Amino acid sequence: MTSALIIRTAGTNCDAELMRAFELAGARPTLMHLDRLVAEPRRLEDFDILGFPGGFSYGDDIASGRIFAMRLRERLYAGLREAASRGVPMIGVCNGFQVLVQVGLLPGPPAGEEWPMGNPPRQEASLAGNAEGSFVDTWVRVEANPASRCIWTRGLIEYFDGERAGAAVELMRLPIAHGEGRFVVENDRVMQRLEKNQQIALRYLDNVNGSQGATAGVCDVSGRIFGLMPHPERYLEWENHPFWTRLPGATRRGDTPGLAMFRAAVEAAGKGAPTGPRIASAV
Repeated sequence: MTSALIIRTAGTNCDAELMRAFELAGARPTLMHLDRLVAEPRRLEDFDILGFPGGFSYGDDIASGRIFAMRLRERLYAGLREAASRGVPMIGVCNGFQVLVQVGLLPGPPAGEEWPMGNPPRQEASLAGNAEGSFVDTWVRVEANPASRCIWTRGLIEYFDGERAGAAVELMRLPIAHGEGRFVVENDRVMQRLEKNQQIALRYLDNVNGSQGATAGVCDVSGRIFGLMPHPERYLEWENHPFWTRLPGATRRGDTPGLAMFRAAVEAAGKGAPTGPRIASAV
């Protein structure tokens, strides 16, 4: 059975939801504190998927996700680099997304380049304060990029085909809850690269936080490392939808969009899909 590791630390608070999402998707989830992983970094080799939950890690002191990210960069980058090289799917939700961009795992090395040895990739993106300067807690409409290489969003394309197509805009709502969720990149070249490589996997139809390109979720060039500000783990049953009783009954079948993301990744991990950038050779 596919095994998923959810890494928690002080202040993360969506651990249980992420555990349940992987369990419903057919994986065997394990919850582990960051301190234990730092003490036993080889434990990363035991898992097929890695999850970084939402919340307010370390109270979001200094900046959202900063302390969590710096501990990963300084103590666990080598293990995370090896996991990325062998194609381990990873997901960072909300605070977890903020962490992944600061570690350098997202957007990751450009196509054709290797994961660097030693120091992690330099940070090229950030989740800045929302455009209106306030915390936003609501459900927003999102759209999956059908051309994206992201394995996590492959299961969402069906919501825009067949009998669900007419209701797709309403079905494809996800909850957000953040004060620093505005996706920004270092410069225009980075954004152009993300667009060219189809790394923008999920976009807001209601861009309430002012993200560049209405970006809600980004993957690396392999499509296996994925970060997003909306919370798919909070939409595992149709009854979670804010007005589910008004959705046509025919559309409420199978997995919700939230669960579909996790199931797609679990299935991809089980098949051992191709890896992304290779590890740079030691000199």
